[in-house]
Amino acid sequence: MAVGVLALQGQRAHSRLGVVGVEVRKPEQLDSVASLIIPGGESTTMAKLAEYHNLFPALREFVKLGKPVWGTCAGLIFLANKAYGKKEGGQELVGGLDCTVQRNFFGSRLQSFETELLVPDLASKEGGPETFRGVFIRAPAVLEVGPDVEVLADYPIPANKLPDQYRGPEPDEESSTATVKVIVAVRHKNLLGTAFHPELTADIRWHSYFLKMASELDEGSSNAVTAISATHPGFFQRPKIDLPIYLP
Repeated sequence: MAVGVLALQGQRAHSRLGVVGVEVRKPEQLDSVASLIIPGGESTTMAKLAEYHNLFPALREFVKLGKPVWGTCAGLIFLANKAYGKKEGGQELVGGLDCTVQRNFFGSRLQSFETELLVPDLASKEGGPETFRGVFIRAPAVLEVGPDVEVLADYPIPANKLPDQYRGPEPDEESSTATVKVIVAVRHKNLLGTAFHPELTADIRWHSYFLKMASELDEGSSNAVTAISATHPGFFQRPKIDLPIYLP
């Protein structure tokens, strides 16, 4: 089964899980893929390029047809129904994912970080540890979700570490020690969104989860994806030296 990668900023498709990867830059190329990944990048630039290539109508139709789409970081912004923090003049969105996101929620590239996320739903379906190494690079966050959206991961942070616009006017002693859970991974029917970058780790469980969405949505299809087992090369493996990828 061919998996497309929206390659507007030079991203490359790869076959990490043994599937065919197709780089998508034009509307007609969507006809040759069964699912699509919208990777990270600069969402405003991606939107301008997508508009230039007249991709938005085809992308929205792809979503409406119920085909699996996974957006990571900027891709999550692309899929959201609403986004805050857009640059002057705004940016067009594909939509379909019933949530509201905030661009650059965690700050600039210098505030990029890695952390262990609790992922019980992912672990129950894909096995492995209850945590996943989340790599956040100038990352967005999900502020609100619709009633049918599943929250797959959140990131607890102290209330006093929230961006200024999300803090109360006069934080008291109690609120300064409180913890707020910020949503960083969601699923809504055929759409998956992660604020972090699973492709920058050796743990392929999110990729496996996404591929299996196709067979869940289209049971019995000849294109159903074979389950990926824990014996697949690279499954759950970590680099021997697990240093942060980005340092201030």
